[in-house]
Amino acid sequence: MNYSFGLPLKHNFAEQIYYNGLFLPHEIKMILDMWSNDETIKATLSSGETGEYVDELRKSSVMFIKNNPQNKWVYDKMAGLAVKTNNERYWFDLLGFQEELQLTRYSEGDFFDWHMDFGAGDISARKLSITVQLSDPDEYEGGDLQFMANQKVINAPREKGTIIIFPSFVMHRVTPITKGIRQSIVGWVWGPPYR
Repeated sequence: MNYSFGLPLKHNFAEQIYYNGLFLPHEIKMILDMWSNDETIKATLSSGETGEYVDELRKSSVMFIKNNPQNKWVYDKMAGLAVKTNNERYWFDLLGFQEELQLTRYSEGDFFDWHMDFGAGDISARKLSITVQLSDPDEYEGGDLQFMANQKVINAPREKGTIIIFPSFVMHRVTPITKGIRQSIVGWVWGPPYR
C-alpha cells in the first residue's frame, strides 16, 4: 500500500449473496396468500419525494406487506438474515426497513430494466436490497433477475424460496416475462449516509 490510513481491510465483499431454506414451503404459501387484488397498485419508481410511473423502465404490480403482529414473522426472518449477511460481508451501518416489504407480481410483458435501488432523494439511505423468489421456475418464462458486474451479466438462481441479498448500489434488472407469472418479495434495508 502506497499510503495507509491505518483502517482495517475487509475482504468478504460480494456483489450478491444467495440463501435457501429460510422460508419453508408452507410459509411461502402463506405469503402468496397475502396477495389481494384490492390492495394492488401499479409499480412506480422512487424519485425525489414521490414515486412516478415510467413504463419504459418498469412494468409490474405490487402490494405491501403491512408491518403488523400477523406479519411480524416475515419481517423478523428477513431482518435476521439481513443483519447476518451484513455482519459477514458488508459492515454497513443499518437501521432497519424504512418502507414496508413489497410483494411484486410480474405477468406476461412485465419487466424492470437496468437500475439501482440506491439513488438521490428518498432512496439515498438504502443500503441492502433483498428479494425472495416465491414462484417455481417452471411457472414462468423470462423474468430472470440479473446483475451487471463489469460488463458481465449474472443470472440469479430461480429456485422457489431463494433469497438474494445485494448492496442497493449494484446494477440489476428483471427481464421481460414471456409466459406465466413471477412473484417475489422485495425489501430494502436502510441506514445513515455512507461515511
